[in-house]
Amino acid sequence: MRGELLHERRNGHFLLQVTGHPSYGLPWGQDRLVPIFLATLAIRQRTQIVRFNSGAEMLDTFGMQQGGAQYRRLIGAFQRIFGATIFFGTDVQRDKASVIHQARFNFMAEARIWHSRDPENQTLSRGSQNEIVLSDEFYREIVAHPVPADLEAARALSSSPAALDLFMWISYRCFTARGEEKVPLFGEFGLANQLGSLEYARPRKFRERLERWLDVIRLMWPECPGRISSDGKALIVNRATAISPGGFNGCA
Repeated sequence: MRGELLHERRNGHFLLQVTGHPSYGLPWGQDRLVPIFLATLAIRQRTQIVRFNSGAEMLDTFGMQQGGAQYRRLIGAFQRIFGATIFFGTDVQRDKASVIHQARFNFMAEARIWHSRDPENQTLSRGSQNEIVLSDEFYREIVAHPVPADLEAARALSSSPAALDLFMWISYRCFTARGEEKVPLFGEFGLANQLGSLEYARPRKFRERLERWLDVIRLMWPECPGRISSDGKALIVNRATAISPGGFNGCA
């Protein structure tokens, strides 16, 4: 994604576009941890404003090693997420008319993140806090639709963005499932489209990758009920919760 300013995915009548800021670019890779963790902290603390007392606290929260280089990397992720605009659109054809529904939002309304000029010293001075204000739209969404997920698993999977995407997706589907459900792997509404894995054009390749991602997820979540159907055409999920007691995130 680096060097690009537009990420687009279509799922049936649903269109998702993420536009990056010209100065920072599109979010990519481990940047996806930022909205996941901010949503979790906002729900746990019941506030739209998330604060960190130090750079070390931020690094620890996001499961990153201590040090100026890692802190600068985290700040870069925040800048890309802050600068990104998310656009949702649907175009539904009905008997007498075409119904178009569109919405646009940002994850954060405001961010104040301190950065020491000394690359090895990221301790904030007294009275200085890193402060992130979630946008009204994002905060309303995570409050209205909180989905349980295990943040320790999310940290562990951060080095494998595709497996992390599947983990968050399957956490949501298992949490909302009423029983055993089948999700097609391919087609207009298939899992490959939902995950944005269009580069795996051949079904066999996508199934192989999907099985690898599931193996990684099972290391973090042994009870994960997700499995590929015997005919290789669907992912079977069932009601379950991927969480240790006491944590919620709001990514629905």
